[in-house]
Parts: sequence; structure tokens; C-alpha cells
Amino acid sequence: MARTARDVLDDALRTLAPGGGTVRLVPEIASGRAPRAALAAFALEQHHVITSDRRSFAHLAERAGEGRQPLAADFFDHLVRGEDVALDRLGPLAAACGLDEAAVRAHEPRAGCQAYPAYAAWLALCAEPVDVVVALSTNFAAWGGYCATVGLALREHYGFDDAACGFFDFFATPDPEGAQRTLAAVGGGLTDGRLSEPLAHRYGRLLRDYESMFWETLSP
Repeated sequence: MARTARDVLDDALRTLAPGGGTVRLVPEIASGRAPRAALAAFALEQHHVITSDRRSFAHLAERAGEGRQPLAADFFDHLVRGEDVALDRLGPLAAACGLDEAAVRAHEPRAGCQAYPAYAAWLALCAEPVDVVVALSTNFAAWGGYCATVGLALREHYGFDDAACGFFDFFATPDPEGAQRTLAAVGGGLTDGRLSEPLAHRYGRLLRDYESMFWETLSP
């Protein structure tokens, strides 16, 4: 029986799911033990991550379109719009952490936090777009879970309001349209013979590890 897009994504998710204890800071935030400085650092680093990822996704959409992969292009266009929302919602989070625009502009990013977007930029230049669809989708599943945990904790332990938690709520909320675009893009890659599951898993593994590095760098 031929493999389906769902088969590909389910296998990738099982293979690449983070192991227990991979991210130390999230449980610290969940319990209220993490210092507010770590939350501020998160907001500062995310300004760089989001702006970089948006450009990477836009480039992937352009490459996919030029390569006659309209379903993959639609997937990345959807991500670009999501990054616009995320950047807009990052402002209230930064303000709740006591950061003004001058502090955001003055921040010098940390290498460990920016390894993920740097690798995403490499993927945008070098990887087959549909392989990146699979790799990103597995990482987004873990990221969404982290954001759900942090959003709840910020309300319970840190007194943040809904606006301040909007960044995390956005990523924690299920995205049916994004899921449909993911399945369509992977299905198109299977039909066209463009998908390489070993490479998609390699890319996903590295994104997972760079994601862990981001959180580890923020840990006090």
C-alpha cells in the first residue's frame, strides 16, 4: 500500500518527538520558579527569531512557487502570515516583562538562542521545500505544547493578562487550516517524488535540537 501524507507526518512525529527532560525551563516556568529575567530574555530573543523565520518562510514560499510546488508554497505563505501575527503579539509580552522599544533595539542576541533561526535560514536556501514542511511540522507540535504550558503559567504564577499571553496563546491554539495545508503539501511532494523522508527527519532532528538549545540558553 502506498504511503500517504498522514503516514509520513505520523512517522516523523514519532521519530522526532522530544524526549522527557529535553527542555528544563518550561517546567520551571510552569511551577513559577523561573525568574522574570528569563521571561524577558525570551521576549527579546523572539524578536530576532520571528523576524528571521518570517524571511526564511517567505523565501521558501518563493522557491516552492518557482519550482511548481504550489501546495508547498501555500504552506509557507500561511507561515509568513502567522509570523506577522506572532510579531504583533510579542509587543504586549515584552511590555509585561518591563521592556520598552529601546531595550528591544539594544538587545544583543545570544548564539544559543539564534541557532534555530540560523538553521531555518539554511534550510530556506538549500533544502527541498517539502522536506522542510515535514521537519517544521514535527517541531511545531512540540513548540505548541511548550507555549500552552507557558501561557497558563504566566497567568497563574506571574500575573500576566490575556494580552501579555497572546503570543503563547497564538501558537498553542490548534490551526486546522495549517494542518490541511501541511497534509496537502506533503501529499504533493509524495506525488511529485520530491520528498526525501531521511532528509526530512535529519532536518527535523536538528531543528528539535536547536529548539532545545534555545530554551537551554535561556535557563538561569
